Amino acid sequence: MNNDRRKVLKGTGGMAVMGLAMSAGLLKPGSAWAQDWNKAAFATKNLADTVKAMGGAGASESKDIAIVSPDIAENGAVVPFTINSRIPKTESIALLVEQNPNALAASFDIPAGTDAGVTTRVKMGRTSNITALVKADGKFYYTTKEVKVTIGGCGG
Repeated sequence: MNNDRRKVLKGTGGMAVMGLAMSAGLLKPGSAWAQDWNKAAFATKNLADTVKAMGGAGASESKDIAIVSPDIAENGAVVPFTINSRIPKTESIALLVEQNPNALAASFDIPAGTDAGVTTRVKMGRTSNITALVKADGKFYYTTKEVKVTIGGCGG
């Protein structure tokens, strides 16, 4: 008997029950597991508008934020980023792509007492400045880095 197959079948049974509960109107999509999201922030076009939509008045540049990413991305569809903040009391970390249709690409809440670092992948339409925006102790800080997007990774 294949125990792995049995585990998969048991696991998908729970998903089927949730699907039935949703279709019966007993459970709304996102009600139990998704947090509210800031729709206005994700519709912004630049850093200033994003800070304002996230409840701030302005942002200061900081050397205590590090962006780790390739300088040249061979595939703009999946560009990896790691952002680390050494700013005390970091509450959230956001990633903005200046040349994308909507600047805010990702936003993460950082629970108190945890390391302030995130890793994600985002889509970039073309070469752009990337901004890491950190909210710490009610204030906003940022740092910027340029990432070049090439077709085929030729470095041009």
